[in-house]
Amino acid sequence: MWLAARLPWRLQRWLGSGIGALAMRLSADRREAARTNLRLCFPEMDERAREALLRDSFRDLGIGLFEFARAWWGSVAPMRRTVRIEGVEAIEAIRAQGRGVLLVSGHFMTLEICGRLMCDRLPLAGMYRRHRGPVMEWAVKRGRLRYATAMFANAELRPAMRHLKQGGMLWYAPDQDMRGKETVFAPFFGVPAATITATHQFARLTGCAVVPFHHRREGADYVLRLGAPLEDFPSADPTLDSTRVNGAIEAMVREAPSQYLWIHRRFKRRPEGVAPPYR
Repeated sequence: MWLAARLPWRLQRWLGSGIGALAMRLSADRREAARTNLRLCFPEMDERAREALLRDSFRDLGIGLFEFARAWWGSVAPMRRTVRIEGVEAIEAIRAQGRGVLLVSGHFMTLEICGRLMCDRLPLAGMYRRHRGPVMEWAVKRGRLRYATAMFANAELRPAMRHLKQGGMLWYAPDQDMRGKETVFAPFFGVPAATITATHQFARLTGCAVVPFHHRREGADYVLRLGAPLEDFPSADPTLDSTRVNGAIEAMVREAPSQYLWIHRRFKRRPEGVAPPYR
């Protein structure tokens, strides 16, 4: 990754596209998981359109590997020249009141590079899933602490909440099926998905604003947009709040569908009596 981060950006995009196309051919399990997700989430598309989106998603996956490498190990100077960031002023007004801000996003392949670019404008901390391998754990924390103010493992809820109560900013993505966590079934693209209720709990216990964080690549450019804070959030109903969060992430996916991490088995846990969709 350290070496890959130092290749020219144009070459990285070309190599990444090829690596992604190769990964689609070689990784049958992930290819079929992505194909199943696309079928569930875009039933209105015909099969040819979904297959085209599947191919594009793997190409963006390959490019995203180089984006990760640059974010952790390299220079983002080329991206800084082409980035457009919207909505910062509204967030700064919230922070001026001493209120914490929880940025909610999804698992897009632009996640790392756009997180680093946003940290040029705002002091962000992040949450992450702790890795079993010590080398990967070291690489993730070292890479992200190059730009984030702090990193909290997903089990470190109290320090994360304290950070928000003190008026800090925290960024995380609650769009994966995390076994062992407090979850509800909330619709994602109209399909019941096991969804962690952490967004509801963070807002309820800290009084933070919950703000959708949209980010995508357009050619060689990047568009980062901070949406309006979710109104009347949280409610008394964690399922209702989780539905609203999933809806916000769904809107992000529709803006850049090929850049979403479709290889994750998002619907592996099903409501009682419903068969899992994956082979």
